[in-house]
Amino acid sequence: MKCFDICQTVQHTQAADFQGFVQQFIRSIVRKDLQCFFRFLENKREERLFMEELLQVGAVTSTHGLRGEVKVFPTTDDPSRYKKLKEVTADTGKKQVTLKITQTRFFKQMVIVKFEGIDTIEEAEQYKGAKLYVDRRHAVRLAEDEYFLADLEGLQVTTEEGEELGVIADILQTGANDVYVIRQEEKKDLLIPAIKDCIRKVDIEHGTMTVHLLPGLREINEGGAD
Repeated sequence: MKCFDICQTVQHTQAADFQGFVQQFIRSIVRKDLQCFFRFLENKREERLFMEELLQVGAVTSTHGLRGEVKVFPTTDDPSRYKKLKEVTADTGKKQVTLKITQTRFFKQMVIVKFEGIDTIEEAEQYKGAKLYVDRRHAVRLAEDEYFLADLEGLQVTTEEGEELGVIADILQTGANDVYVIRQEEKKDLLIPAIKDCIRKVDIEHGTMTVHLLPGLREINEGGAD
């Protein structure tokens, strides 16, 4: 065999080995990426299931004093329940932490809360803006026609006549009564007060809400009323 033929054979062999190495390397990367992706999906699923079992009871608005206390805006209909709360889950957006409550007191519409182990203003700073949750098992017992805000968000809203309005995207707490923000396709959000004259039926199990639009309500939302 000529030297040229030998070199050519070696080159073909090396090229084939290199191609096989590249293919194996790519498969390894893809396999690892897929494993990471599926692990990410599983973590998100577990996080979603975890959050579905929680109910928001407040949000930390600011620190209070120098000893680690925080001001909490209560998102529960019964702020006095904070007297009985033993612990909450704080969601900062970056992490979720279970905090034990050691002391509570009330100031105007706010609740001043002291958490165990949070003893300085610097330690409390990290929880500014955090949403506070409790497990459903520790939630207050609801009376008839009362619902948890978390269960209302996402409900499909229709009128008594069967017109589909949209879904509840947010709930505004005005003090007098809640207001449901209905997200509509290609239209402005529709605001409906949570009063008996408007809310006819709530079906949490089937994810629906039936409403009665009071005369002029749609026009007020669209900005067409005087």
